[in-house]
Amino acid sequence: MKQGLFESRHQKDWQSFAQLLEQLERRKRKDADCSNFAASYRQICQHLALAQARGYSSHLVDHLQQLALRGHQQFYRHRSTIAAQMVRFLFGDFPRLVRREWRAVCAAGLLFFGSLGLMGLLTYLYPELIYSLLDASNVAEMERMYDPQARRLGRFGDRGAEDDWLMFGFYIMNNIGIAFQTFASGLLLGLGSLFFLLFNGLMIGAIAGHLTRIGYGEPFWSFVIGHGAFELTAIALAGAAGIKLGWALLAPGRRSRSEALRLAAGKAIQLVAGVILFLLAAAFIEAFWSSTTVASPQVKYAVGGGLWVLVLCYLLLTGRRQHAPD
Repeated sequence: MKQGLFESRHQKDWQSFAQLLEQLERRKRKDADCSNFAASYRQICQHLALAQARGYSSHLVDHLQQLALRGHQQFYRHRSTIAAQMVRFLFGDFPRLVRREWRAVCAAGLLFFGSLGLMGLLTYLYPELIYSLLDASNVAEMERMYDPQARRLGRFGDRGAEDDWLMFGFYIMNNIGIAFQTFASGLLLGLGSLFFLLFNGLMIGAIAGHLTRIGYGEPFWSFVIGHGAFELTAIALAGAAGIKLGWALLAPGRRSRSEALRLAAGKAIQLVAGVILFLLAAAFIEAFWSSTTVASPQVKYAVGGGLWVLVLCYLLLTGRRQHAPD
């Protein structure tokens, strides 16, 4: 193929790629359509190889070399590492997604925290209600876990400090199991998520009300207030993800149910990814901080209150400003 025909056939592609490079080099990536960047870059490299092999003019070869070099710089500059992607997700994408899905988040939060608070109050006023959810042996186990005289609080309170890492792993598996159950059951038209939000809220509320009534409130509340900021919030967010799945099946709009579910699942899975990070933080705090009796309840209340404020500020404020990546 003659050089003139080669240039006329591909000139528009080269100009489009050059314009895209200018936008990226000026850090206006949000205004640039990068969906076909990789394909365009490979095409430029192919054209450069053809120009060199066919002995086209040095002017054309140099031009294509410059485009390929600039494309190479941008391609590897914007290929994010896993760590960078996680940081972007944690400090931008996830909190923004929670705010965008505020309807599902509010619905799940009201059901979970509302049932928790109401059941806690009712169990405190009517002690026999605890036995409608737990049998006598489970109630006795809860009382043992939060006995003010216990050396360590929570599950397996007789363990030594050397077992904290084992408990960290146990809490991760247990909490993620609950969250996944709450999320995945949303496929049952959202009813499964609603059930598990209500069930967990009633269960936690009943335990809280009972322990507070019998005088074990201080060890119980000082235990849960720290990791609860992450764990309880994560359960509500998992429920919101499940509700989103269920709503896509119930009200797909103009889309088919399969298409609506596919789109909803993309957002829901991102919510669950954030939930897992929250649960990792909760498990670490529960294993190494919440269970200890070295710190006084007042110190735990202060730390726990600070963590609740941190979580709320993170979800409400983080990621409001979007900066172009370096």
